[in-house]
Amino acid sequence: MDYKHTLNLPDTDFPMRGMLPKQEPGRVSQWQDMNLYQRLREARAGAPLFVLHDGPPYANGSIHIGHALNKILKDIIVKSKNLAGFDAPYVPGWDCHGLPIEHKVETTHGKHLEPAKARALCREYAAAQVETQLADFVRLGVIGDWDHPYRTMDFANEAGEIRALADMVEAGFVFKGLKPVNWCFDCGSALAEAEVEYQDKKSDAIDVAFPVEDADKLAAAFDLESLAKPAAVVIWTTTPWTIPANQALNVHPEFTYALVDTGERLLLLAEELVESCLARFGLDGEVIATAKGQALELIDFRHPLYDRRSPVYLADYVESEIGSTGIVHSAPSYGVDDFNTCRAYGMSFDDMLNPVQGNGVYVDDLPLFGGQMIWKANPKIVAALDEAGALMAHTPITHSYMHCWRHKTPVIYRATAQWFVGMDIAGKDGKTLRQRALEAIEATQFTPAWGKARLHSMIANRPDWCISRQRNWGVPIPFFLHKQTGELHPRTVELMEEVAKRVEEQGIDAWFSLDPQALLGAEAHDYDKVMDTLDVWFDSGTTHRHVLRGSHPQGHESGPRADLYLEGSDQHRGWFHSSLLTGSAIDGHAPYRQLLTHGFTVDAQGRKQSKSLGNVVAPQAVMDKLGADILRLWVASTDYSGEMAVSDEILKRTADVYRRIRNTARFLLGNLNGFDPATNQVAFDDMIALDRWIVDRALQLQARIQTAYDEYRFRDVYQQVHDFCARDLGGFYLDIIKDRQYTTQPDSLARRSCQSALYHVIEALSRWIAPILSFTAEEIFEHIPGERGDSVLLETYYEGLEALDDDAPMGRAFWERVLEVKQAVNKRLEEARNEGEIKGSLDSQVTLFVSDELDAVLSRLEDELRFVLITSEATLAPLTKAPEGAHSELEGLKVAVTPSPYEKCERSWERRPDVGSHPEHPTLCERSILNLPDGPGEVRRYA
Repeated sequence: MDYKHTLNLPDTDFPMRGMLPKQEPGRVSQWQDMNLYQRLREARAGAPLFVLHDGPPYANGSIHIGHALNKILKDIIVKSKNLAGFDAPYVPGWDCHGLPIEHKVETTHGKHLEPAKARALCREYAAAQVETQLADFVRLGVIGDWDHPYRTMDFANEAGEIRALADMVEAGFVFKGLKPVNWCFDCGSALAEAEVEYQDKKSDAIDVAFPVEDADKLAAAFDLESLAKPAAVVIWTTTPWTIPANQALNVHPEFTYALVDTGERLLLLAEELVESCLARFGLDGEVIATAKGQALELIDFRHPLYDRRSPVYLADYVESEIGSTGIVHSAPSYGVDDFNTCRAYGMSFDDMLNPVQGNGVYVDDLPLFGGQMIWKANPKIVAALDEAGALMAHTPITHSYMHCWRHKTPVIYRATAQWFVGMDIAGKDGKTLRQRALEAIEATQFTPAWGKARLHSMIANRPDWCISRQRNWGVPIPFFLHKQTGELHPRTVELMEEVAKRVEEQGIDAWFSLDPQALLGAEAHDYDKVMDTLDVWFDSGTTHRHVLRGSHPQGHESGPRADLYLEGSDQHRGWFHSSLLTGSAIDGHAPYRQLLTHGFTVDAQGRKQSKSLGNVVAPQAVMDKLGADILRLWVASTDYSGEMAVSDEILKRTADVYRRIRNTARFLLGNLNGFDPATNQVAFDDMIALDRWIVDRALQLQARIQTAYDEYRFRDVYQQVHDFCARDLGGFYLDIIKDRQYTTQPDSLARRSCQSALYHVIEALSRWIAPILSFTAEEIFEHIPGERGDSVLLETYYEGLEALDDDAPMGRAFWERVLEVKQAVNKRLEEARNEGEIKGSLDSQVTLFVSDELDAVLSRLEDELRFVLITSEATLAPLTKAPEGAHSELEGLKVAVTPSPYEKCERSWERRPDVGSHPEHPTLCERSILNLPDGPGEVRRYA
């Protein structure tokens, strides 16, 4: 007789293979068709608000793995907050202005476009890039207001940015000044600090002698009556091109300087560097006098190439490292320290020499080197110094030097007239912007914690922020300057609001095409219209003002600050930084409560991804081959606080973990065959003891998972869900309940109790993984029996889990001890199987020789101990009676395994002495006969 039809075998439409690349696009369409994002907003209306403000990616090029990482992390957080019952909107954004887009348009259409045409082409290009990136972000399973994202080039945002600038002007933080700024010749513009990177560069290191002009003062500084021979001070520099702009010399006031007789002349050097300098110059010499640096103040020397003086100024930043001379040459237009020192000594802006033009070429009227590119002029300057007898040494060196992050070419400091946000200007509250920002950092929560010290250091030491650029494609700085005084129009803030209204209607061209008379009337002829544009970091750094507060048409009202900003660690000097400064200037605090930082992606060997190394992992390729859920699971499984390794092999291992989670879900769903939670669900208190334990276990896990999500510990979520599937379910519970689930009668308490537990677990599991494995969670959710909502992403944490009482006789501690015993027995059974003693665990009978403590635990299971151990017989005996061959790794337990001598039951597969005792069912054991459809059924209480 075939008894297969009497078994409750698993059955589900949930497929073993996810076929994610094929199935996920359909799921995306489903979410769009049901307007899931808006449904979610409606479902959470009135709930506590949680706002993650999106740091806008740049609208240029396809998304890479770093973009995917960033957006997935944000999506996990937003979904987990919605899961926890928050109203957590997500408005994605894009950064759309700036040089890279302008450069791309120039490359495609030529450099000499009419400005309005260039801006139109930039806007068109940026819009196309946004659409391409948007499609990939949606394909990743990221849920957001994709129909209404914010773009910095949207007219309302451009107007909002002008209003943000007006707020800062009104607060007194904006000023015009001549200062050295990072300047790229290829960009033809100033660069923000975040746009500068460091690479190795070959330079000419030269030592140059400046002859003394005031010999008597120099003698007096060294307590000498006079100088017996000509004297010169020697400087060391790696930028010969700055020598034509030299206007001063710097010494440290506390250093000791020596006057060294080298035969033909006296040389002024730092005392501790005399020996190394003379060796570099190839000279012998003797120190004839010493003096502190402060004694040399305002002594004049002469420029070695031009007829002008170079006075000594004191400066604390002078260093005395080996290779230098302890004296620094100062070209105030080409160094921040030089500029500040010369200004402190009274040098005016007009007196500062600035012969280098924006393209890197000296002005034509510069004697000796006019019209030459500075890098090409370097060797000619060295040759001219040599001819003048001023070159003491010349050595090519390779050193770390500033480069443009876009063009990868060297940049310089160059003094230009720019607009700045002053870090040390006091606002109406008496605090400087620097003070406000540092206080805001103290009020911000950082994840990881080291981000606080990093941002603090950057703010504490940063110079004034140069916010102006000389480009076409950017939000204008809508100022009118008086032609004679250079002062801002007295109604500047009022005029800016008028400009903002026009920009809100027409975009930034409203300013560039504006006839000043339209705003200034008859006084227009007295004013110049500023044509500079704002630094793109000002674009993104002010989005908190017009996106978060709702002046953006699709913005959401969340007050003056977001709960969270999340970006890569480079944004401490980028978006985190600019947002902090603008928020502190406008509102007096940061626009965020928390900052979360993630690292960068590298390959398995820790190398940066590059096409030349062939180690680039493109998110599009991963989605096409493995599916977005694998990429999402990889993100959750890694420690995002540092570098994140990704490769084909790593993703393949991630896919293996995914299959374990999927197969666990499939087992749960398959064993819910024929279960209707509305009619078949067993109350918690009526459940079999083991079923109560797994429901309680799930409840404990849910609490840990919720905490992990709240603390952004997604790796913990990943590990705990995986461990639950592998250890608690796969390694214990599911193995044990197979017999009861398959062999007991369909509507028995034994089976319905088990199904009720499985139902609770799968309901909870589908929600736990939804923020990470969104596509798979949705698929699982649809296959759970009973009435369903429209999407798991509309659900909150499952509330059907219940806890075991602390005093329950078979409580948490009891089952934890049973689990330890089972693991020890499993190991002993595996040994017996490997040694050929048995084929499977049901072919065995085991005797557990136990301590009194273990006996008190295991004896409570009575005859059902064998079901827990999945053996045909399980007997307890005192530990003292254990034979020599019995053993285990668990203290207080020794296990003896012997093959069962009995026949195997065709239906339960157990080997029992009563198999064949019933003539109508000669191949069945008595328990199987009880569980046949016409039988009275089996009573199970524990397992």
